[in-house]
Amino acid sequence: MSRNLLIRLGSTMVTLFGVAFIVFILVRVVPGNPIAMMLPPGASDADIALLTAHYGLDKPILTQFWIWLGRALQGDFGMSISLRQDVMSLIFGRLPATLELATLALVIAMALGGALAITAARFRGTAVETGIDLANGASLAMPDFLWGLTFILLFGVLIPVFAISGRVSPSLDLPFVTGFYLIESILRLRVDIFLDLMRHMLMPALALALPLAAVIAQLLKTSLKEAMQQDYVMLARTKGFSETRVLISEALRNAVIPTLTLAGVQFTFLIGGTVIVERLFSYEGLGNMAIDAVINRDLPLIQGIVLVFALIFVVINLIVDLSYALLNPRLRHG
Repeated sequence: MSRNLLIRLGSTMVTLFGVAFIVFILVRVVPGNPIAMMLPPGASDADIALLTAHYGLDKPILTQFWIWLGRALQGDFGMSISLRQDVMSLIFGRLPATLELATLALVIAMALGGALAITAARFRGTAVETGIDLANGASLAMPDFLWGLTFILLFGVLIPVFAISGRVSPSLDLPFVTGFYLIESILRLRVDIFLDLMRHMLMPALALALPLAAVIAQLLKTSLKEAMQQDYVMLARTKGFSETRVLISEALRNAVIPTLTLAGVQFTFLIGGTVIVERLFSYEGLGNMAIDAVINRDLPLIQGIVLVFALIFVVINLIVDLSYALLNPRLRHG
């Protein structure tokens, strides 16, 4: 385990370096001058050259990269060109909102997908299983942003029960310091804030969760049907256990391992999927800010956001791999 952990940590560092290098080069070869966008239309070439030198964009690209990398290793990602604020402060100010949205979507997807899988496995070979398979196919056929548009039309316009934009109502008093509003509202027993957050977050979370719930349901159902054929399940049946008890207490424990692995890996895709969904709902998260950064060609902010996303991806994948090894004794001893 220790050797594998060191190998994975080494590959993680290489991955992050590769992502940082590729993104750094790509955002600089794209046509357009971010400095010219900062200055008024009547700015002279001398003004543009002065500001370009101030941000170090007059140096060769490789020199710029090594300077940026050295500062980034010290936690300094520079100043945002468009917002004129520290990049890391901007990122960590928005990151909690994105993590909470992705986590809520994952919880909904696992709960819904698990319930559908157990129901389909319990009534396997019947019309119930067929109906669940059709529902899963429909969920997978629609991307998350299309689900979001559907929810906005149904529950934001036709039946206006949810908020269609923002993260929380501006009128609320938010005495929170960490940025994790959902968690702090629970810890501080602020029911009003929690309900308002859910009113804003439920539709984007559902839009992200439904396609993932279908994937989880299909995988877990297949694993459960395979587990129901094992000897220990047959033994439980001979002891007189009901089919539902056999399914939940015996088969589910072994069938859930690959599903948990899939859920961990898919969580990284949920975070990436928040970019479009956050924009669609004007949700104040990191994905929405990433689109603004690309539109404004805010190079330091783009680099910081992409690197943070990449770090989240590799860390979650590392945790999933280690967790799978802990849950599966054959991999751990191997």
